[in-house]
Amino acid sequence: MSLCMGCMQEIGRNVVCPECGFNNSDKQRAPFLPYGTVLANRYIVGVGMDTNGESTHYLAFDKQTGDVVSVCEFLPIGLFSRDEGTCEIKINYENRLVYNRLKDSFVSYYKVLCELRDLSALIKVHNIFEENNTAYVIEEKEDLIPFEEYVERSNGSLEWDIARPLFMPVISALEALHKRGIGHYAIAPKNIFITSSGKIKISGFATENERKRGTALKSQLFSGAAAPEQYDDNFPLDDITDIYGFCSTLFYALTGHLPKSAPERRKDSRLLMSTTTVKHLPPHVVSALANGLQVERENRITDFDELRSQLSVAHTAKAIQEEISRTASMNISKGTSSHKNRNGMSHTSIVIISAAVTVLVLGIAGVFWLMQNPLAGMFGGNTSDTEPSTQSTEWTGPTIPDYVGMKYDDVVKQVQGDTKITVFRNYTDEYSDKYAEGIVSSQNPPAGSKVTQDDGILISVTVSKGSQMRELPKIEGSKLDQAASDIAAQGLLATAEEQYSDTVAEGRVIGYKNHQVGDTVEYGTNITIIVSKGKESSETQANTQQ
Repeated sequence: MSLCMGCMQEIGRNVVCPECGFNNSDKQRAPFLPYGTVLANRYIVGVGMDTNGESTHYLAFDKQTGDVVSVCEFLPIGLFSRDEGTCEIKINYENRLVYNRLKDSFVSYYKVLCELRDLSALIKVHNIFEENNTAYVIEEKEDLIPFEEYVERSNGSLEWDIARPLFMPVISALEALHKRGIGHYAIAPKNIFITSSGKIKISGFATENERKRGTALKSQLFSGAAAPEQYDDNFPLDDITDIYGFCSTLFYALTGHLPKSAPERRKDSRLLMSTTTVKHLPPHVVSALANGLQVERENRITDFDELRSQLSVAHTAKAIQEEISRTASMNISKGTSSHKNRNGMSHTSIVIISAAVTVLVLGIAGVFWLMQNPLAGMFGGNTSDTEPSTQSTEWTGPTIPDYVGMKYDDVVKQVQGDTKITVFRNYTDEYSDKYAEGIVSSQNPPAGSKVTQDDGILISVTVSKGSQMRELPKIEGSKLDQAASDIAAQGLLATAEEQYSDTVAEGRVIGYKNHQVGDTVEYGTNITIIVSKGKESSETQANTQQ
């Protein structure tokens, strides 16, 4: 069985996958596992899908079940090395204690996730094992829609009636994690997906060490979703931290944008939600978002029960309704329900009606207050979705460098020795008619993005493979080595066949077998070239005729 390393579909003798277009002649560069690596004598490793400071995810095939899965490899940046084409992790003597401690934490974390795999909102963990001096986690691989794409398809934001059933299972999942002593700490739009059946799935798991500053790992924080305390060195994270990330992501779902980054909100804590949006949402949802996104932890919602309650019903109305029920039951139990006043109404009825009127008045007043001054200045004062903020948005701080258009090798040289910037080459290079092969065609974060964090910046770059269609060079009369080199320079493969020729000297190229000079073929195509065996001797001709 021959599998495509880009999608794990059967490809037979093809080099370029007809299903996904992946070129299986490429190699996966160190420090990542080589294509085709077999783990636990069961999982065939393919292309890398994403990486952070703690681990890397690969596409993989489970030989035992026949399923496509995801392999998460413990791969802490800066604490190990791996030779090109090998699997074994090498640890420097001075890093061994830190490495082993972090690996144990990684394994313990995923064991809890494995035990909670029946929770519908969590990506399921099926297996955990150690090999190659590191640890591996096997996760389910479903066809999922990125949440950002889902919101974009929904005209840029979700109605509350749509968002509510999606997000409530996330609260239950986070609550279950924290009851087992771990958290997610990276709830953000990029780590949320939607299944084909319309359910939500959480991914992007990592230990606490990866989700805060001041640890041995290069932290990965999601701007706008990471809580303020995650930017403080080694601040202990808890359920209050995850509540901030949850509310940020729900805020994004309802408005189409994330709050400002936590460092920015420490200077200006307002949430940029337009008055139009505020009017469109139930007042208790606006209130819950503001309470869950308080910059100061002591002012934030402190537990998931409270978060669930605040998103379900306005607290004032709920408290009054409970008081109505309590008062009514007390009066009935005392036998006062039969006593009527002058206009024929019982005392209980008057209490209930009075309380109901109070609820109505408070509700109207609450909505009016939120429209005029939502949560005492928590929200921006813009009056419509399209009206720009009156505040200056010009950024004067540091920004992400521009690597697009540079040779990848030059980028690597440029960042060598820079402790602030780490550049990762994206796992799959892309075709480009604009950029030549080996040139950086895109980067993430894009050039000019604000740099709001104080330590390491991770930048992922995509390198161009050049144009997908390549022109066949002139090779007639060339030596075989030269012809093969010229073809390889075009990103093509060459196979030679020999043939007698009266006009072309032995060892020289006669031409292409099924193509002509100037034909265009797809990158990675295997081209057959005809090489001369020289003139056919009379004896050979005679033997051929017999």
